[in-house]
Amino acid sequence: MKSWNEQTHFAGLDWADDHHDVIVVDAHGQIVLEQTFAHSLEGWQQFEAALKPWPQLPVAIETSSGPVVDQLLQRDFLIYPVMPRAAARYRERKCPTGTKTDHHDAWSLADALRTDGHAWKALTPLDPLTAELRLLCRDEVALIEQRTALVNQLQATLKEYYPAALQAFEDWTQPVSWTFVAAFPTPQALQKAGRRSWEKFLHTHRLWRPQTVEGRLQIFAQATRFAGSAPVTAAKSLLALALVKMLQVLQTQLDHYRQRIQELFNQHPDRDLFGSLPGAGPMLMPRLLSGLSSQDWSRTWLVQAWAGTAPVTYQSGQIKRVKLRRACDHFMRSTLHLWADQSRRFCTWAEAFYQAHRDKGQSHACALRCLAHRWLEIVGAMCRTHKPYDAEHHLREARKHGSWTLQLIQAKSAPAKS
Repeated sequence: MKSWNEQTHFAGLDWADDHHDVIVVDAHGQIVLEQTFAHSLEGWQQFEAALKPWPQLPVAIETSSGPVVDQLLQRDFLIYPVMPRAAARYRERKCPTGTKTDHHDAWSLADALRTDGHAWKALTPLDPLTAELRLLCRDEVALIEQRTALVNQLQATLKEYYPAALQAFEDWTQPVSWTFVAAFPTPQALQKAGRRSWEKFLHTHRLWRPQTVEGRLQIFAQATRFAGSAPVTAAKSLLALALVKMLQVLQTQLDHYRQRIQELFNQHPDRDLFGSLPGAGPMLMPRLLSGLSSQDWSRTWLVQAWAGTAPVTYQSGQIKRVKLRRACDHFMRSTLHLWADQSRRFCTWAEAFYQAHRDKGQSHACALRCLAHRWLEIVGAMCRTHKPYDAEHHLREARKHGSWTLQLIQAKSAPAKS
């Protein structure tokens, strides 16, 4: 691979759904190639042929993922992702009047790469196992969001004609709630089925609990007393059944996703590292591994900025402000937020760390970001040394360096003076 000083040409690619524009400039900024090509097999073949004189050409592009990046990686180009806000500033630098065209966008990216690219970081291709795991984890979350939307729609539908169903079941993300609607789609169908059918349903689905069974049976018996009118019930029950079927199919696919994710996680060489993280659990461990195992931990602060745990500082003269970082990987920040919250149940120091920030007046979300920020330092050390998390080792290091979190734990466990 060429060093940066050996590069003689630089490309900028402005991408769209159906076509892309690429411009190549030389070391003096002169345009040596302009091309528009379709997002198709023939178009990418034309692109590859046109750029053949410059193997391993550095390419600046305003994204870090997607089909265009995948095609570039398959062709061994050096990809330099540019943040949308930075791309907009480079565009304004080239044309202060505000003119914006695909050609201008590609040119501004190419010239920015020529002048500033020596300080940029090229996109590192993931190994196939990590790449597939990362995509599966993110698609799984997208499917969960779709399930949540369907559950909300189902609850809104039942509220119109079937309040008893909502009253009888609290968690509508559980398939048993959908099965109940499929078995008894209307209050009238529920009443007609009778007590023996209700009891059989509860027994079959392992819902027979002494503390809840009588309450549920009473709700079933009074289901028709407060329900929608006949036309509303007839129409909305069909919608409810349609939503239930979609939810059941979606849940089946989610189960397949989780099975495949677990298979890939078990095959990954870093599974022991991320499997040792307290509180992560079977759902968060693969997400953390897919996002963090491939990072460059020589500069932990860059990973913390990418993950969204590091705040943004604005300082000018006597003004200094610290605010939430919005330009980050939102999926990873959400994952770290969930993991930090769960880790408080397993690590005394994590709970003490969180509570100390809450005592300063910080919000729940801010305190969890601070905790996740600290966890990333620990994960970075784990990845550099290839050693799993060891609570005893962590405690020894805290004592060695006089960590303030250890002082918090000791103060919390000390008996109160009378």
